[in-house]
Amino acid sequence: MDYSLPQLFKALMDQNGSDLHIVAGSPPRLRIDGQLLPLDLPPLNVSEAMNLCYSVLTENQKKHFEQKKELDLAFSVKGLARFRANIYYEGTNVAGAFRVIPYKIYTMDELNLPPVIKTIAQLPRGLVLVTGPTGSGKSTTLASIINFINETRYEHIITIEDPVEFIHHHNNCVLSQREIGKDTKSFSDALKSILRQDPDVVMVGELRDQETIASALTVAETGHLVFGTLHTNDCISSLNRIIDVFPPHQQAQIRVQLSMTLEAVVSQLLIPSSKGGRVQALEIMRTTSAVRALIGEGKFNQIYSAIQSGQSDSGMQTMNQSLFNLVKKGKITKQIAITKTGMPDELSEMMNRSGARPRGR
Repeated sequence: MDYSLPQLFKALMDQNGSDLHIVAGSPPRLRIDGQLLPLDLPPLNVSEAMNLCYSVLTENQKKHFEQKKELDLAFSVKGLARFRANIYYEGTNVAGAFRVIPYKIYTMDELNLPPVIKTIAQLPRGLVLVTGPTGSGKSTTLASIINFINETRYEHIITIEDPVEFIHHHNNCVLSQREIGKDTKSFSDALKSILRQDPDVVMVGELRDQETIASALTVAETGHLVFGTLHTNDCISSLNRIIDVFPPHQQAQIRVQLSMTLEAVVSQLLIPSSKGGRVQALEIMRTTSAVRALIGEGKFNQIYSAIQSGQSDSGMQTMNQSLFNLVKKGKITKQIAITKTGMPDELSEMMNRSGARPRGR
């Protein structure tokens, strides 16, 4: 093997890829526009895969990995970018998944985020959820929101991440980035003491468990703006995930608490574009008075209709409306849109009813 991990990273970035996978028995593979493609290299043997993964670890990280059998970390490669990595065992072999984190933090305009996202970033308090499957761009969206706040407000922002991904600098705000395992033991431990650190805005990298979610709700309830992420596919499943984490006897109380503190849910997908690259589809729910009442009463099955009908002032949209607009603009094909929606019949009906034909098709 006559190449190094930084050389593979350069190949990844030269091809505008998002992820690099190192697994014994396979050539290194790059994820490009959502597809995992092999490089024109021989398959890695067991020692080559391990040496590539270990080349970015300190001795302490190697010991931690060998004890725990997996390791999350982030690091920078000079002249290229930052990378987030998960090193893991596959059978008895060491493997790794590496994701590009650009040094540049993109603005909301550069990401083509709808104007309502800036409105959400200007909220004084409350809980905002940014959700989507792995690789849907949640971290990039959140980084642009935090950067916007950093440029437009004079406050204290605290992020709690595992690991720290985008690197922010003090601007108008004081910005404290805390990493799990390095600066604090866990998300829940960090949130327990966060009110003594005089925050205005808090970003929680992942709402993983009951204790973390309960603490985040409390911080939002006490007059702070809290952003958190979930690995869920749409706004309704995000609400269900929050509630279902708690035992049945607590769920009514959590629904009431959520109805009072939740301000918005932004669920996103990254979809291969018909013109190359990927484009973002967004479902956006704002907690209007109608939505708050439905959350408090546990009538989640009616919230979808509220998102459809309450859009003129709130900026809300369903995922199908976002996909439909992308098809109309010729950015994605109808076939791709149908594979990405959880409600294909509704989306097909929308397209048939409009008589719209995707541009270029």
